[in-house]
Amino acid sequence: MKILAVDLGLARTGLAVCDENELLASPAGVIAEWDRERLARTIAERAKADAAGLIVVGLPRNMDGTEGESALRARDFAALLREMVSVPVEMRDERGTTITAHGYLNKTNTRGKKRKAVVDAVAATIILQDFLDYRRNQRKT
Repeated sequence: MKILAVDLGLARTGLAVCDENELLASPAGVIAEWDRERLARTIAERAKADAAGLIVVGLPRNMDGTEGESALRARDFAALLREMVSVPVEMRDERGTTITAHGYLNKTNTRGKKRKAVVDAVAATIILQDFLDYRRNQRKT
């Protein structure tokens, strides 16, 4: 099944998708949108166009596992998205994904405007790949 992942940001939101076999997550772009309702509509349209059977929204927990303002925004956004789509919307812990994304971009020497343009999509890809690996491991047990 195709899955769409969302790394929600205040100004930019990263997207990632996987193949039908749920093996590999790939960046799918960044949406620059402040208005949450318009953003949710855009993502709902994207999920439909990509024939996604599931949407995964990153849940930005604090490093100690607690949830702050960003996590509440993500939960509210996921609830809004659920009202607009006919597929399940799940939350996935995204602790450290942006830091990891910056690490990957450092290794590829991606700097400046290009880095700013892709970091959120890379973070979404990390969220999705983590989710895919988790699902694969769950099937084995």
